[in-house]
Amino acid sequence: MDVRLVVDADLDEILSHNNAAVPAVNALTRTDLERFAEIAHSFLVIDGIEGAIAGFMIGLGPGVAYDSRNYEWFSTRYESFIYVDRIVVAEAGRGLGVGTRLYDEFARRGRLGNDEVMLAEVNIRPRNDGSLAFHDARGFVSVGEQDTEGGSKRVTLLEKKLGG
Repeated sequence: MDVRLVVDADLDEILSHNNAAVPAVNALTRTDLERFAEIAHSFLVIDGIEGAIAGFMIGLGPGVAYDSRNYEWFSTRYESFIYVDRIVVAEAGRGLGVGTRLYDEFARRGRLGNDEVMLAEVNIRPRNDGSLAFHDARGFVSVGEQDTEGGSKRVTLLEKKLGG
């Protein structure tokens, strides 16, 4: 499974996968995805069986005009970073290492750009135990928590040093 950059033809399938993953991620529109394709540090895709998308990741760098409480929290505390806005692994891609491949490629791209840390958040209300375990196994540590969406969600804010 090779990681590649998104192309416009991917966006409808990505939209379907994203919105099937709510509430682990927020719902999006096609217009939202088109904007991410323009502003993302890395908008990565992995093709699975018969060309279907097995997973995707949207990652941002610093200085992006993006209305997100979590991105804003990180932006006020870090200067050099890459931020995982969202990752979704399709049902058919689960258990195949898709998430690991996406994270590894994003970290590689961050190191190439001399970024210091990879940042992400994971829901702790509603609790996303699978994602918490995934991030813990990859060396992410909690650097804070905050409520979002009017208090209906709470996230732990995570950091992983990229090193050389």
